[in-house]
Amino acid sequence: MSDRALSWFGIVRLGLVQTGLGAIVVLTTSTLNRVMVVELAMPAMLPGALVAIHYVLQVFRPAWGHGSDMGGRRTPWIVGGMGVLAAGGVLASVATAWMTTQPIIGITLAVCAFCLIGGGVGAAGTSLLVLLAEKTDDRRRAAAATLVWVMMIAGFIVTTGVAGQMLDPFSMLRLVIVSGFVSAAAMVLTLLGVWGIEGTPPVQVLPVRKNIVGKSSFPEALMDVWSEPQARRFAIFVFVSMLAYSAQDLILEPFAGLVFGLTPGETTKLSGLQHGGTLVGMALVPLAGAIVPRSRGNLQMWTVGGCLASAVALLGLVAAAMTGPLWPFRETVFMLGVANGAYAVAAIGSMMSLVTSGREKREGVRMGLWGAAQAFAFGLGGFAGTLASDIARFFLSSPALSYSAVFAGEALLFVVAAIMAVWVHRALPASRAHKSGISDIQTIAVPGGA
Repeated sequence: MSDRALSWFGIVRLGLVQTGLGAIVVLTTSTLNRVMVVELAMPAMLPGALVAIHYVLQVFRPAWGHGSDMGGRRTPWIVGGMGVLAAGGVLASVATAWMTTQPIIGITLAVCAFCLIGGGVGAAGTSLLVLLAEKTDDRRRAAAATLVWVMMIAGFIVTTGVAGQMLDPFSMLRLVIVSGFVSAAAMVLTLLGVWGIEGTPPVQVLPVRKNIVGKSSFPEALMDVWSEPQARRFAIFVFVSMLAYSAQDLILEPFAGLVFGLTPGETTKLSGLQHGGTLVGMALVPLAGAIVPRSRGNLQMWTVGGCLASAVALLGLVAAAMTGPLWPFRETVFMLGVANGAYAVAAIGSMMSLVTSGREKREGVRMGLWGAAQAFAFGLGGFAGTLASDIARFFLSSPALSYSAVFAGEALLFVVAAIMAVWVHRALPASRAHKSGISDIQTIAVPGGA
């Protein structure tokens, strides 16, 4: 194990950053969403468009990753990105309050706020994952990915619970105060998380490639990474699999209501059941590695298995739509969560493992490219799922048939993603050859190495 590898305590500390990030994001994407639609009677498309802006801004993740590559340090980008995110969170609540008296100004300010949120998430999240990958021993990466993501979900749960208590009795002033409290707490968690983790990189004399390391421009760096077979294939895999992963987010509850007659409260509980399954699936990967050591670190197996299991669970929803109440619907939803969780944590672990497998000094661009593919897929997936269900309902005779067609399409996407997961790992020898195939070598002093 590397002498720079993080202990479990260090991994937990970096997880605090993800907890803070999740706390701000869940407040802006759920609580503010509800306030705009219910208390302010705004059209639902307004918060939907604002959340879409937050995803669109993350297309710049490769550029922010390139910035951290050139600087040689990740901590400033994590702290700076979280500062931008915190400012955006507070500004979004101020904008929502302003909509009560001057809607146009409030909406304009909200657009600016969600641009800051998207930028802050992208800058902080990209560098955080790169730092975690660089500092975590190979054998711990799957468990570290699980731990960090569970801590982010914990941030969702704690924030919604505590903020819900603090917001009653509701007022716009309370909303702004609670938002400020959450943003300040997130900044404190971030500083506690990164303090001393990265350290001061020593100056080392290393053989490096002068046309790779140095003050190369961002377009050159991006094309450098895109020319790596494994990095390119993994970006495509992330997009396809995350498209399948996110496409059911906005249609599962309407499906349960229309086909099974569940009430709003029952469908909300159904979503909670699915998220509980996701946590179980995330915990399953490191737990199985502890029980069956041979499976430990086999991220390709878990990624492929998670994708195929997700496809089977989605076909179970198709069967539920065709069979009706006789089918174990809730159990199927729970198993979909388990399969999604196992796939997600394995894919994140693969991301952390592969980020250092290409050319030197390109880790931030590489992680940024994959993060941008994920964000774009998430932003597109929710819209595509609802659009597909509307189109299917227009052409097909019943809601059950239309939703079945969409779930079957998502299952097919997961099967394609499973094939792609194998395709990604077959690119490894080509990537290694690509990495070592440049003969123009010189010796320069660089901070810390790659």
